Amino acid sequence: MGEQAFTTGELARRVGARLVGDADRTITGLAPLDQAGALHLSHLSSPHWREHLTRTGAGAVLVAERDAAAVPSVALVVDDPYLAYATLSRCFESPIRLPSGIHPSAVLADSVCVGQRVRVGAGAVVADGVVLADDVEIGAGAVIEQQAEIGAGSRILARVVIGHGVRIGCRVLIHPGAVIGADGFGFARAGDGRAHRIAQLGSVVLGDDVEVGANTTIDRGALGNTVIERGVKIDNQVQIGHNVEIGADTIVCGCVGIVGSTRIGARCVLAGGVGVGGDGPITIVDDVVVTGMTHVSRSIQAPGQYSSGTLHGPSTSWKRNVLRFAELDRWVRRLTALERRLGLSHFDDGVDKDPDKPG
Repeated sequence: MGEQAFTTGELARRVGARLVGDADRTITGLAPLDQAGALHLSHLSSPHWREHLTRTGAGAVLVAERDAAAVPSVALVVDDPYLAYATLSRCFESPIRLPSGIHPSAVLADSVCVGQRVRVGAGAVVADGVVLADDVEIGAGAVIEQQAEIGAGSRILARVVIGHGVRIGCRVLIHPGAVIGADGFGFARAGDGRAHRIAQLGSVVLGDDVEVGANTTIDRGALGNTVIERGVKIDNQVQIGHNVEIGADTIVCGCVGIVGSTRIGARCVLAGGVGVGGDGPITIVDDVVVTGMTHVSRSIQAPGQYSSGTLHGPSTSWKRNVLRFAELDRWVRRLTALERRLGLSHFDDGVDKDPDKPG
């Protein structure tokens, strides 16, 4: 794997940066401010790292205008250093690609439609009626079931399972172990207590430029489709239930669980460990950020940041607080009654409100 090398001038042009310093300095890699050497590009995107800026050994640093004067080497001045870093990081990427063609141990049905420059790894299985567009890559041990369609330039890495009839857009990246299109979790309980399976007759549709993390599962719809729109980024070990819809450019972080029939808008962020599920279908509008470990139990109808849960603390004090929290409703009712007797009835306790209704 060859080393990538760029001059600071070349890097500045790629992100439209104002260059302060030597345009001919060579950069061969990336590193954080406190570990970078003379051949590294670094970036300052958080005030928590500002203390490292003046003494960094980096050959060049991506910074905002306010920090340009503090850079001891070459400054690449941009409006958004983190976005510029994301762009330039791909210059130094050398992804390992499968050899050209189809490995002798792969099994492709005769009816598979194979585009140009398709790569299929060892032990992969591609079933009847599958369409592999140009420049598709199917990793070792992956299984592509009947009638699935995979768009141009998409990469399906090792041990991924793509269920029957699933449609995947262009330039999609699915990491190892993900399962796209397993049955949704649907059962009806009979009078004798037995659970009877509901057929899951829909499929999954992934838009262009979607990324799906390792060991994530996206269930097929019960009737309609589970739909993940363009540009959605999904982390590892995420569970997305049947008939979920996720809007364009939303980010879903690790270990999120989303109950079936949830509708999530565009440009949202669900941070790590978020759980979405309540008594009925949940809708989250565009531009919502849900912080880590939050339980979303009802719809969110306005953009903004939302949180729930309790912060950690020493176990003894945390247990005392939990016990007191269990008494909170009783104390609120007592306080409300006392304020009313004193003529201070402005206190709104929400006692008579339906907890599942907004407001």
